Amino acid sequence: IPHRLSSPQLAILAAAAYPDRADGPVDPVGHGTGAFRLTSVEGTAGATLERYEDYWAGKAKAPGIDVTFVPDGTARGAALRTGSADLVEAVPVSQVATLDDALLHEVPMPRTCTLYLNTSSGAFADAGLRAAARDALDPEALISTVYEGHADVVAGLLGPALPWAPPLRSWDGAYAGAKGAAAQGSVPGAAKAGSVPAGTTITVGSYTDRPELEEIMVLLTQQLEAAGFTVSTDVREYAQIEADALAGSFDAFLLSRATVLDSGDPVAYMVSDFSSSGSFTLCFLKDAAVDEALARAGALAPGQERKKATMAAEQAILATTAAIPLLHERVIQGEAEGLSGAERDPRERALVTIETKTGQ
Repeated sequence: IPHRLSSPQLAILAAAAYPDRADGPVDPVGHGTGAFRLTSVEGTAGATLERYEDYWAGKAKAPGIDVTFVPDGTARGAALRTGSADLVEAVPVSQVATLDDALLHEVPMPRTCTLYLNTSSGAFADAGLRAAARDALDPEALISTVYEGHADVVAGLLGPALPWAPPLRSWDGAYAGAKGAAAQGSVPGAAKAGSVPAGTTITVGSYTDRPELEEIMVLLTQQLEAAGFTVSTDVREYAQIEADALAGSFDAFLLSRATVLDSGDPVAYMVSDFSSSGSFTLCFLKDAAVDEALARAGALAPGQERKKATMAAEQAILATTAAIPLLHERVIQGEAEGLSGAERDPRERALVTIETKTGQ
């Protein structure tokens, strides 16, 4: 099932939550089959849950949960610092220095900050120029400055949140003397960098929904210009820029990309982003070797052979330099003193379980 259907939006509710009419609204308040029952929702401001005493897997240790939705990262950090919250999701890197290290827990995420290159038109239709851009970028500089060290150096598309991936790579992940994944041909079959003709202009797009991407764009632009590219940027809210990105309006697009999607299986992400028939292709790649590798991986049952085939597909994708992985993100979770049993989930799906409790 995890390889076929899984999503945080997929919830099983009690029969009473469903309307009598086919077009009636579903009402989750007061109904549910989990460890906690939703008792009230205050729009986008918060929600209240109480322990469901008849939960099949056992009685939760916490009597209930008071949830506050706080979009502002500084305010989330302040809630942990002042003790007004027991558990805080996604503490921003900018708040780390203001908080007690003992309250913070970093969890590698299956999410890779990636620069997608448009292989169908413009400068990056040329493999040598794609390789030149690849070798110009310095992910370690991005990690040390923008993320203040709270991210992982790339070795490919898949990061440390998938611990089975690195041992199955056929190349050295250390990249001695190289600046990033596939740099200087470290990945077998990767093209060598060509010279950048004078006046080569590229447009790079990204979005404001993740503030760190705007900071990355500044350094990324400097690094590309140092290699000889003339760079213009276009940064908007994601809802306003997605259609243009999917239409091929940019030479490159910077995206924070989940690498396991809802299925829990990276093959789905690779097919979506890199196959000739992909539904979310920002690089517009049409490569027979990539399609063949993805088809082979997708046909295998979950297990070791599918994992091996997945890594072979990753190698085929990186060899095209259609995408340049820059870093693997981490989520920083805040847990107040006395809290125990919180789930530290790389996919940010689980947080409070039946074991979660405060010291009070």
